[in-house]
Amino acid sequence: HDPSAMDWPALGQAVRSCRACDLCETRTQTVFGVGNRDAELMIIGEAPGVEEDRKGEPFVGRAGKLLDLMLAAIGLDRGRVYIANILKCRPPGNRDPRPEESSACRPFLMRQIALVNPRVVLAVGRVPAQNLLGTDEAVSRLRGRWFELGPDSLPMAVTYHPSYLLRSPEQKAKAWQDLQAAHRLLAE
Repeated sequence: HDPSAMDWPALGQAVRSCRACDLCETRTQTVFGVGNRDAELMIIGEAPGVEEDRKGEPFVGRAGKLLDLMLAAIGLDRGRVYIANILKCRPPGNRDPRPEESSACRPFLMRQIALVNPRVVLAVGRVPAQNLLGTDEAVSRLRGRWFELGPDSLPMAVTYHPSYLLRSPEQKAKAWQDLQAAHRLLAE
């Protein structure tokens, strides 16, 4: 089944019933995405963790609370953005997604991006940045630049993942600069 023509209900059902990789064996539930389906800002994270797998929602727990604070700082709340992940199922032990898992999920994510059609995409963390850009460059080298994503050349910026910022609070100022840059583009 090709997700590229699916509407929201069909896409959600396709994700819930997906068996394209082995992660379907260990998930509690899929983590589809959450938020405003007409959002101007779409945030793309890595993969569900333990809490996300339990709740079926991306960015819950400490990293999610920090993400909410980051959004509030530029005058947005979770309900005004759309949040999705590279993977829709939790990798065991919160390990990085394997290439075959990312490529199995990619058509779902690309369809979500097309349906939301945001004005700005923000990739948070190394895994989504490297996956979406097809690079192995570090976040520190990717941030501070604009990239074009997908067939519609959507402007995409890269910033640090909130869980990284919890471990390395000295990087918060850089993440703040990245958010301000996204906010400026949205305000144009």
